[in-house]
Amino acid sequence: MSAPPPPMSGLIVRSEQPFNAEPPLPHLRAAFVTPQATFYVRSHGEVPRLDEAHHRLRVGGRVAQPLDLSMAELRQRFPHRTVPAVLQCAGNRRSDLHRVRPVSGDLWAPGAIGHAEWTGVPLAEVLRAAGAAPDEALHVAFSASDMVDMPGEESFRFGISIPMGKAMSGEVLLAFAINGEALTPEHGFPLRVVVPGFAGIRSAKWVTGITVQDEPADTPMQRKNYKLLPPDIAAPPFDWERGFTINEMPLTSAICEPEEQATLPAGPTLLRGYATASGRGVTRVDVSADGGRRWQQAELERRPGAPWSWTFWQTRLELSPGEHELVVRAWDSAGQTQPASPEEVWNAKGYLCASWHRVRVRAD
Repeated sequence: MSAPPPPMSGLIVRSEQPFNAEPPLPHLRAAFVTPQATFYVRSHGEVPRLDEAHHRLRVGGRVAQPLDLSMAELRQRFPHRTVPAVLQCAGNRRSDLHRVRPVSGDLWAPGAIGHAEWTGVPLAEVLRAAGAAPDEALHVAFSASDMVDMPGEESFRFGISIPMGKAMSGEVLLAFAINGEALTPEHGFPLRVVVPGFAGIRSAKWVTGITVQDEPADTPMQRKNYKLLPPDIAAPPFDWERGFTINEMPLTSAICEPEEQATLPAGPTLLRGYATASGRGVTRVDVSADGGRRWQQAELERRPGAPWSWTFWQTRLELSPGEHELVVRAWDSAGQTQPASPEEVWNAKGYLCASWHRVRVRAD
């Protein structure tokens, strides 16, 4: 059985086996770059314990020159790049949807997200070296070392894919480091994919193979999961053909401080949180102390020239004695904002909760 991250990480465990956990929200907001020890962990089976010296990456399918690379060859042959990027589970904030109607899956709060500086080899460089045609009708599939236990399915090896257009973009990495340090086993050591702007499921960990092919990956993980189902499908068995594949992540934001059900002194109160738009810029964040009737604009902290990074925000609101519903919403560079309520985005798998985030507090 796989071991969880060290206790010092202080993660909130959502599932022991497979191990899934997220940081408390104040920890998430403590640093613009999320330390690996407090980065959320999403597993679909037992965490593989791999030896970098013997790990190999094989590239095949619709390529002119198949590759079979050791980790040393991968590091030496291709240029390295560091990309600041958010990684976010498609089920982030699933607990908000569960309060509307029951959903399946781990009940994540808004902590199934993190922002790191990922270092590795651009996937596009490896695909070009293999002679892959940059045909956007193609797909790039990843196979990995972990085994997946999915209800209703026999155990199978993890496999997922992304469109060729995204794979050939320079920001997608075959990563071996996070924040300047080696990946831990829980985060994909010795090699993982990082696909900025896409749901975390596309960023395969413990990757061993890359296949260029005509169709998306033919695995239950690709074909029967991580699809956004319409709201009239409320319970299994799911008709996956009526859903669409989740790739890009929506505009979202969250309040990290204060926490839910906090008791605070009446008067000026500091609110802090994050917002992310997955490739578009976050241009404004509004915060309310009365459930969204009146709004105040927050101050933004962001990294220029880093389109896959997130935005931190903060503001002070005057809280009178009594109960308050704190609310946050973000706006992106296209003038888009978030839906007001989780009822508007409910789906049976609990994916893509991007409604206003609400936190209830009391001021004395």
